[in-house]
Amino acid sequence: MLANDTPLRAAVSAPHHLAAEAGAGVLREGGNAIEAMVAAAAAIAVVYPHMNGLGGDSFWLLREPGRAPLGIEACGPAAVGATPAWYRDRGLTVIPSRGGAAANTVAGTVAGWQVALALSRSQWSGRLPLHRLLAPAVAHAREGYPMTHSQAEATRDKHPELGPQPGFDAQYLPGGAFPVPGETFRQPELASTLERLAAVGLADFYSGELAQALGEGLAEAGSPIRAPDLAGYAARRVAPLNMRHSLGTLWNMPPPTQGLASLMILGVFDRLQRRHPVAAESAEWLHAMVEAVKQAFLVRDRVVTDPAYLPEDPAQWLKPEALDALADRVDWSRALAWPQPASPGDTVWLGAIDAEGRCVSFIQSLFHEFGSGVVVPDTGVIWQNRGCSFSLAPDALNDLKPGRRPFHTLNPALAVLDDGRTLVYGTMGGEGQPQTQAAVFTRVALYGQSPEQAVASPRWLLGRTWGAGTDTLKLEADFPPELVEALRGRGHDVEVVPPRNSAMGHAGLLVRDRAGHVRAASDPRSDGGVAGL
Repeated sequence: MLANDTPLRAAVSAPHHLAAEAGAGVLREGGNAIEAMVAAAAAIAVVYPHMNGLGGDSFWLLREPGRAPLGIEACGPAAVGATPAWYRDRGLTVIPSRGGAAANTVAGTVAGWQVALALSRSQWSGRLPLHRLLAPAVAHAREGYPMTHSQAEATRDKHPELGPQPGFDAQYLPGGAFPVPGETFRQPELASTLERLAAVGLADFYSGELAQALGEGLAEAGSPIRAPDLAGYAARRVAPLNMRHSLGTLWNMPPPTQGLASLMILGVFDRLQRRHPVAAESAEWLHAMVEAVKQAFLVRDRVVTDPAYLPEDPAQWLKPEALDALADRVDWSRALAWPQPASPGDTVWLGAIDAEGRCVSFIQSLFHEFGSGVVVPDTGVIWQNRGCSFSLAPDALNDLKPGRRPFHTLNPALAVLDDGRTLVYGTMGGEGQPQTQAAVFTRVALYGQSPEQAVASPRWLLGRTWGAGTDTLKLEADFPPELVEALRGRGHDVEVVPPRNSAMGHAGLLVRDRAGHVRAASDPRSDGGVAGL
């Protein structure tokens, strides 16, 4: 199911329907949005392992009515042993994207679940036990789930670089054969890991027997991560960035995420739209959007890094005068020359709103498909490669240092509009995340489209991202031909791609109105679903 046909009291949207059902089951038992999200996050770590997992990072935006949102930063830093010299000693001049040397940062997502559940218990009256929240994930790992086309395709397409990595084939090519869409796929070792966490607590991932096994297994695979790196990590609450928009207030995550860029795009476009109103789905709308993206990305690439190393305060770029100045730079008749460097990414976004109006915007990722490709022995845990975004050049904005957090494309979004609506939205897709967020938000908030229409309608992508290797402006083929030609006439380097293309991201959206009715949608480009009560 892509969208709920009638208003609900509470709902979960996820890019895999089994994750949405896991979260909705918690809501039906009286659980809150945080508890629902942990259940959904654990489930999707099992059933979408090419996109996310226990060995990855995550970010949370949480809000209850009448209160400012909170953020949870659950991204792990570079290991103590992860230094430029460590790579040079191994004959490496760049950080590889696969293998043990790519697995150089601590996985933060399980620690993020810990922080969120502590907040759930202390502030949102959370009461469901951990074993209940992890039960769907355990069942899907132990009993199996139908293999998705997405996972099967990623396994086959990326196998030349993933197959040589420790533990990959044993985990994802059972019996030595590529998985077939629709066949039952099981992960018994991952099931045992989840059962252990449910029994002894999430802290075991960082300081218990599981942590010891993870540290030893990663070291054996050639990673610089050791058990003390895990023991020294904790996710943390952070204050989200916020921006005043003509329609309400918008929030997103601060650095090291690109949440700044997501807010800036909407801030710049808001000014362009007020100066020169444009119709939805028109060439003028798309041109203004793309040019706003460029202005935001130019700032992002100069500013966003680990918060401890910021060259300037990112919040200054969300001030009205800064956004006004960026809007002034947009030429309505001509596209700004492009490209700029970009990063790929593989991610899942999930959202939940409970019956009390408490909401969660959540994103969880391994970075590239299947991350580093390293599966830690006897655990079923595949480790992220987020740290390959570091540079070994000492003068780079995101140069590698032990304890430093890597740049993150991840950025969950949340908005409270002046008309009483609350929007929870996001997507996977690397560079495409801020762009898809801009499309979904404006279609719903400004142009009045339904959630399902806003998520399913044709999308664009400027630059490179998951599954896309060129820097062109990509437009799905169901945009009208006259719009394509109008953009080319303005100087955009347009590439037309097949409709409902996975490279455009797997978006989701929930909208709660003033009366407490929830409508939600999941992307037809994914295996997603919406479930609730």
